Amino acid sequence: MTGTTERVLRLLALLQRRPSWTATELATELGVTDRSVRRDIERLRALGYPVHATAGVGGGYRLGAGTRLPPLLLDDEEAIAMAVSLRLAAGGTVAGASEAALRSLAKLDQVMPARLRAEIRAVHGATDTLVGPGVEVSPEVLVTLARACRDTVRVRFTYTGRDAADSERTVEPVRMVTTARRWYLMAWDVERGDWRTFRLDRMHDVVATTWQFRPRPHPDPLAYVQRSVTASPYRHVARVRVHATPDQVRALVPPQVGRVEDDRDGWCVLVAGGDDLNWLALHVARLGFEARVLDPPELRGAVELLARRLSAMAEEQPRQS
Repeated sequence: MTGTTERVLRLLALLQRRPSWTATELATELGVTDRSVRRDIERLRALGYPVHATAGVGGGYRLGAGTRLPPLLLDDEEAIAMAVSLRLAAGGTVAGASEAALRSLAKLDQVMPARLRAEIRAVHGATDTLVGPGVEVSPEVLVTLARACRDTVRVRFTYTGRDAADSERTVEPVRMVTTARRWYLMAWDVERGDWRTFRLDRMHDVVATTWQFRPRPHPDPLAYVQRSVTASPYRHVARVRVHATPDQVRALVPPQVGRVEDDRDGWCVLVAGGDDLNWLALHVARLGFEARVLDPPELRGAVELLARRLSAMAEEQPRQS
């Protein structure tokens, strides 16, 4: 690699490090003259990097967004972070993204120095993913909804409910929320006149209209979707008072499984949904904290049954002669 090429790569790294540099600052960092900096800027532009210049006091150079994707320059930490992220994306929930992530990972692996390649493969070889596979959604649906949220235009689609029945919906979308396994849309349902949560994998024939709406005050999307996914899809919604701090319980209960509300005197309230009361009793017990069932009353019966079963398991059995 020639000295000029090395300097141009160093210049690119500097431009990527912060939003704006003056020619004098760049020249000092590179140990060259302002004139050399200007020549190297032109070399970067020839390679496809959109380097913008502003004149006058406070002016300088900044790296902008271009009309095509130029080559990237990554340091060691960035390369490792990208490789690990691509590996995680290969098991993602967006249709087609897994294959694209694997193709990108193969290209990155091909040009990566041997020392970094070995480190990344060590990370991959020593790592397993506990979260199960998620439900895939169409990238076209994601883009359509994202643009509709940005442009505040209504969206029409067919929605398949939990009872497998289809219904036509027109909504004013606000925000998409993703968990480890699913994507959700929080939106105002125009016909029903209230806020709703929709699973993207149950949405079909999604079309953005030209009807622009005026944004209305709305709940916090993260909190609203969390309340929806931890309660509404289930037959039973449990409220249990737990003798622990909210952070201690949140460390054990994923946000898509239950939400935690602060209480008093070192207690908090866990709200979680489930179709099986015995399952709920077991998972509350396995938290390992003192707890009190608030509702539903039927959950107390499931807890008593679990206690009897555990007590019977602990009894010493007579040995066979």
